[in-house]
This record gives sequence, structure tokens and C-alpha cells, in this order.
Amino acid sequence: MLPRPDQKTIETIKHASNLLSGAARRAFQSQTVIDHCNGNLRHAKTLFGWHKETLQRALLERERGEQIADKKRRGRKSLTERLPSLQADIRELVDPNTQTHPTFENTFRYTRMTAKAVLETLVQLKGYTKENLPALSTMRELLGKMGYRLRRVQKTKPKKRFPKQKRSLLT
Repeated sequence: MLPRPDQKTIETIKHASNLLSGAARRAFQSQTVIDHCNGNLRHAKTLFGWHKETLQRALLERERGEQIADKKRRGRKSLTERLPSLQADIRELVDPNTQTHPTFENTFRYTRMTAKAVLETLVQLKGYTKENLPALSTMRELLGKMGYRLRRVQKTKPKKRFPKQKRSLLT
């Protein structure tokens, strides 16, 4: 039976392992397996909760002296990868409704179109579906990254009603 490190040492090793990622993490794990578990993968799995396959890969990298490439991440593709022509279509729609700063103090372009109006116009004129287009908040961010500054449209102000003149008692 292999000697078991105390609980504080186990927690410290787990914490240090969680701070690392990729090849650095596997190198740390392989060194820990050799030092504290005498190379026994099953013992390391029960002590530290690490996966056996990861430990095998870590020991293989240690033997070879070179890293094995990590798998590509599978996350959601970015908006520009999913819809490559979206920015060009947005510019085509927004540029006619855009003006630069009157004093040319900055490079911002102000547009009177709202993000919601841009989304609706893309669906109507450019043939996008609502499911393919980003959410309203994402569209606001995209317009900001493209250099457009959104301004609230001034709503019409109601006319003030003047108080009726009181009739004097004498008339």
C-alpha cells in the first residue's frame, strides 16, 4: 500500500493544479504522480480526483519530452465567422443615416438608427432570419465596435397647455 499524504498537502496540490492549464497542468500532474503516488495512476485518481486519461497523457509527454497538441476548443463560433457579410450589410444600411461630429473633434459617426431598427431592416431588406441575427444587446455592441455612436431619437414634445384665463367677477 502506498503512503497517503496528509489532507492539507492534497488540497494544496489540487489548488495548484487548478491554477494551471494545458501542458503546464499535465507536467505538474505527472511530477505529482511520480513524487506522491510512485507512478500509480489509480492512486492519483482517488487522491486528487484527476482523470486517468489525462494522467496517461501527462506521463507520455514526460517520457517523450515534448507536448502533445491540445484538441481544438469547440465553443460557439464568433458572429463574424457565422455571418461574414453582416458588417458590410450593416454599413450599407447605416451609412446613409450617419453624420460625423460637427466640429470633427473625434472620429465617431453618429447614427439616428437604433439597434432594433437595424435588426428589423436586415430581416426585411437583406433576407436574414431573426434566428441567425444576434440579440439586441449584441447588435448595440457590434455597432459600437464598428465606430457608430447611437443617439436617442428626440421624441416630440407635447404642446404646453396654457392655463385658461379666469373670468373676472366684474364682467
